[in-house]
Amino acid sequence: MGRPGQVARAYTPSALPSVAARALAFVAIVLGGLCGGLIGYAVTDLQCGTPEATVELDRDGQPVEGASIPERDPDDAAGCRTLAAVGGLVGAAVGAGGVAVISVLVLRAMAEWRRELDLDDDLLTGDPPGPAPTRP
Repeated sequence: MGRPGQVARAYTPSALPSVAARALAFVAIVLGGLCGGLIGYAVTDLQCGTPEATVELDRDGQPVEGASIPERDPDDAAGCRTLAAVGGLVGAAVGAGGVAVISVLVLRAMAEWRRELDLDDDLLTGDPPGPAPTRP
């Protein structure tokens, strides 16, 4: 228990960004990771397949008559899925990491901007910068 007559500490401004800004940064990082994962999966899935899967095309870009479009080898499907999953994980890590770096820079810039505004307000009102005076 506190002593009788004790007054709470005066409010001191924090360098932390607002809760809404931090929540928005978290959502952006998750969304960046999701998009990076989808891109990584899609690129790896497109590259995976049998090397013989080529089709001759005519001048109009249509398959030559009598040419069949080869199907993926069913025995190789597990290997392609594994590679595509690894590509998705790498893409998610790179996407989330990139967005996280940008989010940290933006949050730090916001905190510095807020601090400079507080200093400008103190100069206009004539109050010395720093913590608020304490009550006896």
